[in-house]
Amino acid sequence: MSIIEITNQNFEKEVLNSNIPVVVDFWAEWCGPCRMVSPIIDELAHDYEGKVKVGKINVDKENELAMKFKVMSIPTIIIFRDGKIVEKIVGAKPKAEFENFINRNL
Repeated sequence: MSIIEITNQNFEKEVLNSNIPVVVDFWAEWCGPCRMVSPIIDELAHDYEGKVKVGKINVDKENELAMKFKVMSIPTIIIFRDGKIVEKIVGAKPKAEFENFINRNL
C-alpha cells in the first residue's frame, strides 16, 4: 500500500470523503522526530492495508492544512473517520503506541 501525499487539492477526496479511517501524518523534511516516525508510518500503511488509508502532509508545503487542524508541533498524527477528527497523537512514539492508536479508532 502506498502512502498518499495529501495536499490542499486532494484533501477533501482522500480524507474527508474516504470510506475508511484515514491516518494523516503532518511532517516536514527538517524535523528529526518526523524522520524517526516515517519508517513506522510506512510499516503501519502496510500492516493496516485495506483497513485504513495512510497519508502524509508536508507542513512546509501545505501550511493552510496545518493551520486548519491546529498542528503546532510535528510530527502530529491525526485519525479522521467520516470526515471528522477522532484522535490525535503528537511526537515520536514507539510503533506499539501507534498500533493501539489505530486499533481503537478502526
